[in-house]
Amino acid sequence: MNKLMPLTDRWDWQLLASCRYLGPQLFFGNEGESRDAKLGRERKAKEICALCPVRQPCQDHATHLAERYGVWGGTVELDRRPNMPRADPARTQMGSGQTPLRVSTSHPRPGRHARREGTT
Repeated sequence: MNKLMPLTDRWDWQLLASCRYLGPQLFFGNEGESRDAKLGRERKAKEICALCPVRQPCQDHATHLAERYGVWGGTVELDRRPNMPRADPARTQMGSGQTPLRVSTSHPRPGRHARREGTT
């Protein structure tokens, strides 16, 4: 009988991370953050990552999970995008004999009700 065991070796690298006690505000932006503020924040975060002993495992983690937000291992989402796993084409393509869904042009938009005859 197999007993499930925690896979701490996949996560233990985080214990050595330079950002461990810094909080997320430097590594993740705020809604409405200006472009200049974002670039400055990301630059500071990348400086911390540059000296981090677990930079590569952090970057690998974010790439493997296709992390879309934040600075991970000295990279931002645009840096990681070329290395992110692609969606499995077998899962995204329709099976044979299936046709794509089409929305009727006469169907009312969401939140709207179709007009009934005799009403204005």
